[in-house]
Formats: sequence, C-alpha cells, structure tokens
Amino acid sequence: MLTWIPVTIAAATFQTFRFMLQKVLSSVTLSPGGATFARFAYSAPFILSGLAIYLYASGQSLPHLSGQFWLYALIGSISQIVATICVVALFKQRNFAVGITFKKTEVIQTAIVGLAVLGDAISAWGWVAILLGLSAVLVLSKPPEATGAWWRHLTNTASRLGLGAGVLFAFSAVSYRGASLQLGDLAPVFRAAVTLASVVSLQTLLMVIWLVWREKGEITRVWQARRVAIWVGLTSLGGSFCWFWAFTLQNAAYVKALGQVELLLSILASLLFFKEKISRREVVGMALLVLSILALGLALQ
Repeated sequence: MLTWIPVTIAAATFQTFRFMLQKVLSSVTLSPGGATFARFAYSAPFILSGLAIYLYASGQSLPHLSGQFWLYALIGSISQIVATICVVALFKQRNFAVGITFKKTEVIQTAIVGLAVLGDAISAWGWVAILLGLSAVLVLSKPPEATGAWWRHLTNTASRLGLGAGVLFAFSAVSYRGASLQLGDLAPVFRAAVTLASVVSLQTLLMVIWLVWREKGEITRVWQARRVAIWVGLTSLGGSFCWFWAFTLQNAAYVKALGQVELLLSILASLLFFKEKISRREVVGMALLVLSILALGLALQ
C-alpha cells in the first residue's frame, strides 16, 4: 500500500509550519529549550485525549508496553529533544531554509547509522548519495559573509548544530520505528497513537525536569507565550502523528527520503514569510542535497 506517501508529505508540511512558529518564538520570547518544550507541552493534552477517546470508542485497551518498547521510546525521546533544540538554536545562526537543510542531512546520516549499528548494506547509489550529501554540507557550512578556506567552517557553530541535529533525528526515527514494531500486529494508526502518546509524555516530563533545573522561569514564559505556542503544539501533533503513522507502514529510510519535500517548503517560508535572502552558495548547497536525496531514492529501489 502507498498510504505512507501522502501521510509523509502531510508530516513534512506540518513540521515546516511548526519550525516556523518555533523560530518566531525563539527569536522573540523563548530560549531554544523553551521553544522545544512548547512543542511537547501544548501537544501532549491533545494526544492523550485523542488516544483516550479512541480507546473508549473502539472498546480496546492499551497494549502491553514491554521494556524493549520503553528503551526505544527513551532513546528516541532524548534524541529528538536535543535535535530540536539544536535546530531552534541554528535558526539564530543562519536563515530558516539553510537551518532546515542542515537538519535534512539526517537522511544521509540515517544510512551511515544503519551501516554502523545494524550492518545494513549500502549500494553504489547509496554511496553516491552520501558523497553528494557531504558536498552539500561542505558548501552550506560556509556562511555567506565568511572568508577563507571552506574546511575552516566545518567546525563553526551552525555546522555543529546542523550536523548534530541530523544524526540525532536519524537515531530518533529508527528508535520510534523500533518502538512501534514492539506492539505487534495492531492496526498501524493505533500503534502510531500509542507510541506517540508514550513518547510525548516522556518528553514533556524530561523537559520539565530540565527547565526547572537549568532554565528557571522558562516554563512561565512558555505559558505567557501560549497564544503562539499552542499552535506549535497543534502542528506538532499533526506532524508527529503522521511521522509515527508513516514509520509503522514503511522503512524509516524511505519515509525520511520522501520527507525531504520539507526543503522546498522551507525555501518558500524563508523567502515569503521571513523575507530572508538566500545566497547563490546556499542555493547550490541545497541543490546538491536534493540530488543526494534523489540518488538515495534510487538506492532504495
């Protein structure tokens, strides 16, 4: 079935809107941690209520959640929290489209993580994709105003944040798929809902502990920003549910590859909404990354 295709496109669309809202919040009122917490805090009530209504209407009960399920959920939760903080912080360094492009190196990094951790073989087209993706990162790593050799910019703040977000999102995607597969033969939508509710509950708890410990007063600021932050929660709800649903239907690598449509949406957002300029170098870098994604698509055939 090809249900995963429109579901993935919907996930990418929701996610673009959510990152746009988080960029606004982080640039005006909230820290990267606060903008990240808003995503979980304002989506958790809707997710848990939706699952409760589904259970009541269907007459089903929660499935057994094994230790293996919670291990996958915890790894994915922490990875996604840190990755999201990295992306929001990256928006302070570079424009919106480039920030999202750096994040999208997760597709290439997923292939590498799969080889290192699971022993998944990479075809010739796969290596072409990885090399093209690396070229894109090299191009994008140099800010438009910077001078000097390109390799000196691979360790700048934007590069570290972008590449870090990519690898962490790769780990979270694989972990979430692993968690959902622990639920056996349940309907894909039900598996997605249970996994998402469990993960968001974990993430909300972890973020509360972190903010109380390290960023006192930030939870209050998240509440004060609720008129915008609640939309972060709602778009997060739509995006996360669609991602989780897609992961139950198809291999995470396929889902992430198709999800690169977010790049095109981010360019439109950067130009039309944030009124940001995109340099030729950045256009070339994004084009190389798109080519690497197409090559990866061929590798997955």
